[in-house]
Amino acid sequence: MSSTPETSIIPKIKMNAILNVLAKGYHIDKRPLLSYRQIDVIKNISPNADSSVLVKLGYTQVLAGVKIEVGQPFPDNPEEGVLIVNAEYIPAASPTFEPGPPDENAIELARVIDRSIRESKAVALDKLVLVPGRKVWVVWLDIYILDHDGNLIDASMIASIIALAKARIPYYEIDQVTGNVKIDRSKSAGLLPLNKLVSSVTIYKIGDVLVVDPTAEEEAIASASLTIAISEDGNIVGMQKRGLGTFTEKEIEQALEISLNRGKEIIETIKKFLS
Repeated sequence: MSSTPETSIIPKIKMNAILNVLAKGYHIDKRPLLSYRQIDVIKNISPNADSSVLVKLGYTQVLAGVKIEVGQPFPDNPEEGVLIVNAEYIPAASPTFEPGPPDENAIELARVIDRSIRESKAVALDKLVLVPGRKVWVVWLDIYILDHDGNLIDASMIASIIALAKARIPYYEIDQVTGNVKIDRSKSAGLLPLNKLVSSVTIYKIGDVLVVDPTAEEEAIASASLTIAISEDGNIVGMQKRGLGTFTEKEIEQALEISLNRGKEIIETIKKFLS
């Protein structure tokens, strides 16, 4: 498990250099401000998971794994399956990460991913009921930050959605008398049912400039960020603001426009990795 302390301190000289580059319309790696780094995906990383995906966003690396088990539904949603999202910052991922229980950053990351998937109804939880009111599929989505070079939320969302879309439900048989469920993981009952895909676009305010997909050094000097989740049908399904800085009304309008455009592009990229 992990604890993530305060963001690493950037020397003032380097901070000014980064701000000067951003003011000219480019990231420090020479990308335009609203361009993402290259996205690479490796599937089936963990053979014991029902699905696993490693996403590389520049030098940021995130592993998402899915495990599907039989469990009980939540009392307030007896006719739906269960989705549980956890996130863990691996200490080796960054010099600023330390061993220990997950802190508010890891918890917030998991909640942003969970809320975006849940509010969009991306996973068809109503199709995961085995014995109404008694037995359902419980979908565990675990996110591991392996290398941190900025923009962990967007990288985690990409990994999570691909992992869920590639997850296969184990073959099962239900005893009609007892209601017991017998699982055979050597066979599959089909893919985990999804209603739609979801992406997130996190807009960072650095100085007076709005950027997407910053490196860790750029992210360290951001005053605020706004994560906007976009569903495949073009709806905004979640928002999360972080940092002590503020966004003006005009900047929020710009952020919404950026997220709708970039979110659509990311979903098209995700589809390519699903084919």
